[in-house]
Parts: sequence; structure tokens; C-alpha cells
Amino acid sequence: MLLSLRFALLALLALAVTPASAAAARPPVTILVSIDGFRANYLDRGLTPTLTALARHGISAAMRPSFPTKTYPNHYALVTGLRPDRNGIVGNKMEDIARPGETFTSKNSDDPFWWSEAEPLWAAAEKRGIRTGVMYWPGSNVAYDGVRPQDWFPYSADVTSVQRVNTVLDWMRRPPAQRPRLVLLYFDLIDEAGHRQGPDGPGLNAALAQVDAQIAALTSGLAALHQPANLVIVADHGMAATSADRVVWLHDIASPADYHVIDEGPVATLTPLPGHEDALAARLLQPHPHMRCMRKSELPERLHFGRNPRVAPFVCMADTGWLLLDKLPKKGVDRGSHGYDNAAPEMLALFVAAGPSIKPAGRLATFDNVDVYPLLRDLLGLPAKTGIDGVDTPFANALRRR
Repeated sequence: MLLSLRFALLALLALAVTPASAAAARPPVTILVSIDGFRANYLDRGLTPTLTALARHGISAAMRPSFPTKTYPNHYALVTGLRPDRNGIVGNKMEDIARPGETFTSKNSDDPFWWSEAEPLWAAAEKRGIRTGVMYWPGSNVAYDGVRPQDWFPYSADVTSVQRVNTVLDWMRRPPAQRPRLVLLYFDLIDEAGHRQGPDGPGLNAALAQVDAQIAALTSGLAALHQPANLVIVADHGMAATSADRVVWLHDIASPADYHVIDEGPVATLTPLPGHEDALAARLLQPHPHMRCMRKSELPERLHFGRNPRVAPFVCMADTGWLLLDKLPKKGVDRGSHGYDNAAPEMLALFVAAGPSIKPAGRLATFDNVDVYPLLRDLLGLPAKTGIDGVDTPFANALRRR
């Protein structure tokens, strides 16, 4: 732990002080790091000295994810500045009437059709001549408008966190013309541990230490290369404790003859079978313990969700800590999950940023995760983009403007 802190502080000297000639020869890169499932208050456990040091030398916040608080929708919100209802990725599982009989899942997520409703940051950057490299990020393995990152890899769980960091550092060793100016890096250790053992399990704490060590390796590697970097470290969502004792079974609420389940868990999305909408509505829209079901047109406006055709006709939201299931998962019920109301404290996500373009402004008020996108455009020197959901006002006093 002390070694990780030492590496972080050495790296911060390269990131934040007035550049020396070696650093001046290398313009700053912008590195967006996602630590999947890193709940905002995990930072308070004293197990992540590198992240804590970065927060102290830059800015941090408990960031509000978009609804539903799932992985794919929020990763795309972060890089498009559009909430799921507008970026088209409305769930980890979803369907589209233009593709009858198909369901979007992680297994078929490399089809560009699903990602075509919003331009990701790497495509916008590449169109402006900014070279990009993506070491895993949902949507990065497909071309948008014919544009891909210059460097990218299809996701593989077999590639360790160490290998991911080393790949990014190898990119930084390239000559200037081949060196990415925008890098995205993804870690899944925290999310996996949170699902398996819950947010308070010993495995989660071990994973926190592991991922912090990799952030230390990244910062110390950048320092050794005299590579200034604006690091923006985020999570897609938090995590809540769940249990097999807190399950609402959908088939006990409505007749399976009336519905088709698209997704289930903290939020369940259902489509009525032909001719069964009234029967399904009569069952779902009644008051039920530990859950609330609504037609998508009746969802609270604050969720900014329900207008996209890909959103199922009925959306059911579980109380935090409860699950809505139609069938028992093959691996059993997780001890931790996410997808709940984005106002739930357990869903708040990590945000830490530090670097030569970021002042040590300390703790910021909670903001929406779509605000990260305009921040990244600012750091890259891209012009402001109109028509998005995010704004850069949360960072008005934290940036060193060019």
C-alpha cells in the first residue's frame, strides 16, 4: 500500500507540476479509466491510496449514473454525453422492433446496429485528427460512421489488469505520430467481486487493493516516460447488497402466458404477448411489495427514460436490495447487484480526475455522468458539442483553460 502511494505521488509530480523540458516535448494525453462497479464510498475505506492521492491533487465526486444503472447504458452515456434513452443503449439486454426475434446481450454486442444512435468520443476525436486507443470499452469494437479507434481490442476476460495497463504504457512509448492522445482503459475486478460477494465482502476489499495497484502502475509508468496525462477515473454505477431472501418472482405476479421478459434483476423490462397487454397491465400496475411497475410512458421524468422505442412497454423497478426474477439464474442469486433507481446512494459512482489541466479543487458536488463527456472534450481541445445532455459547468472552477 505504501509502495502504491509512493508511485502515485511520484507520478503526480509529472502530471501536475510545471512541465520540464522532457515533459514539454510530450503534450498531455487524456486517459479515461473505468473501474466497473466502483461505488463512490468505496474510496472512503482506506484501501485505495493511489486513488486517494489523485483525488487530493485534483478533483473528486460521487457521480450520479444514468438510469438504468447498468454497465452498457452508462459506459455509452459517459462517452456520448447522452443518457441511455437518447444514446440507444437502454439496457444490458434490449430488443428493437427493427430486429424482431433478436435480443442485444454481451454475446452479440459487436453488431454496429445497436450502437448507431450516438457518436462515441473516440469517433469524434478521430474525425478531428486525434489518434485514439481503447483498451476495452463497450461499443469500441464496432465502427461508428465507418470510424474506429486507431487501436482497439475485442474484449477478453483472459487479459489481466496488468496486461491492460502494460498495453496502454506501450502505446505511450510510440513515436509521437503513432501515440494516442485519447486513451480509454477498462477494469472489471470490482464489479465481479461485488456481484459475487456483495459490496461488503472480503473479496471486494481485495479487489479494491488490486485495482488501486494497477492505477499506481499506470501513473508510475507515465512518470517514468515523462508523459503528462490528464487522468479521468470513473465508474459506471455502484453496487447494492442483494440476497436470495429478497426476490420478487415475476411469475407469481403475472401469468407467464401474458408476457415476455427482456431483462430482469433490479429492474425488469417486459413486453406483453400479442393480445395480452390488458391482462398484463392489470396484474403489473397494482401495488406490490418491494417493486413498482409502470408503463414506460409513465416513468418519472427525473429518470429521463422511456421514450426510446427500445425501452420495453413495461418497466418494473425493485426496491434497493431486492431483485425481480422470472427464473433462478444458473449461478444462483448474486450477493450484489445494480440497475436500481439512480438516486439510490448505493448506485453513486466513483469520479476522480487529476493532471496538468486540472486544478486541485477538491470535492465537487454530485453531478450527472453525462457531464464527463463535455469535460473530456475540454481536455482534448475539441469544440463544445450542442444537443447533448451533459454540461461542463460542474468543472468550471477546476480546469486550467488553454
